[in-house]
Amino acid sequence: MNGHHGDQNDRRRFLKGGAALAGLAAVGGARPGQAQSAPGDATSNDYALYGERSRFVTAMRKRMTGPTSDSYVASPVQEIEGTITPNSLFYISSRDRGPYTPPTELDPKEHRLLIHGMVDRPLILTLDDLKRLPSVSRIHFLECVANTIPSPGGRWKWETIQERFGKMSCAQWTGVALSVLLREAGVKRGASWLIAESADGVRHSMSITMEKALDDAMVAYGQNGEPLRPVNGFPMRMFVPGWEGVRNIKWLRRIKVVNEPYLTQTESHVNPHLRLTGKSRWFNLEMGAKSVITFPASGARPLNGPGYYEITGLAWSGLGAVRRVEVSTDGGRNWQDAKLDEPVLRIAWTRFRLPWKWNGEETILQSRCTDEQGKVQPSLAQFSEVWGVRPDYFQETENQVTHFNPIQRWRVLPDGTAKNAIWDI
Repeated sequence: MNGHHGDQNDRRRFLKGGAALAGLAAVGGARPGQAQSAPGDATSNDYALYGERSRFVTAMRKRMTGPTSDSYVASPVQEIEGTITPNSLFYISSRDRGPYTPPTELDPKEHRLLIHGMVDRPLILTLDDLKRLPSVSRIHFLECVANTIPSPGGRWKWETIQERFGKMSCAQWTGVALSVLLREAGVKRGASWLIAESADGVRHSMSITMEKALDDAMVAYGQNGEPLRPVNGFPMRMFVPGWEGVRNIKWLRRIKVVNEPYLTQTESHVNPHLRLTGKSRWFNLEMGAKSVITFPASGARPLNGPGYYEITGLAWSGLGAVRRVEVSTDGGRNWQDAKLDEPVLRIAWTRFRLPWKWNGEETILQSRCTDEQGKVQPSLAQFSEVWGVRPDYFQETENQVTHFNPIQRWRVLPDGTAKNAIWDI
């Protein structure tokens, strides 16, 4: 690693400055014994019955249209505190249908999950049946395969952090381990894949390996302590930790156990978008090591003049836990190890932080992630070398590559704003 590990004196001054700011804030606060009014209290049904947020909090998802018939609602990742995305801000992605019009809300008393194919005992399960079985709750990120995908030919200006990174979120998922259901059904010898299918009109279906199914996949019915929202799969969905979001089937109605992957309609539709001229990656399933600085960033609040700030961001990997995040404040010439917030969980967002003194001059910020498998987030040049193309190829042509995980660069301008600088090479 090049560079240094940070200036301890700068860190102390940063913390001292923070204490001073806290003191100033207290001066303008409520006086001792003075009650502060709230927008709502126990006497207000609007606030008491279902936790309304303050009117001063304005973070919202953003509607986006992708290069295919897909539509997205991008999460405001720049506004997320910590690592958990509230359900009301969780990104939405649905193949071949607008994400704002999920199937007619499924009645959990009428909905059924069928498990059949190469099994000894086909099962038909209700939501109540699932809830009688041993449950698990785990924190995992979910990321669309097209998250951070370059805009083909520059047709879409995906420049802000929400536009570029908003097709991902992180939540606590509750449900039944898929291995429990498969043991109940009795998997026959030779079975090596599953085909999961949705209950909406598209009948979205994808292939999942038996190895993954028996490892950590689940049928989820809960998200962040409440039932799944309709746009996120109510009453139940497949959840495959670390794999591309398109394989996490919402409104799950059927699991067929088979002995080979099916080239389903969706898979034949998705995989051509992984192709470059003469090259392709089929069944490229796990999401790679990735990170992004969420502040300062394009679309985030600007810096308020020179001084001490905390650079912060998110890191994640579909291959396991994040082990290291390095940050550069000078365009990649020097790197410093950022502090990782605990706990660092497998296949989950990890929050990183680094104190920084900005001198008010233009500079480039970037971060790179290393996961527990030793996979290091590549630079754009390294990513391009794998495909055997020039780095500007991904921006200029109509060809597309999903699983796009090069280091994201933000150019901080003298006025304190930031802009996307990944193509400034």
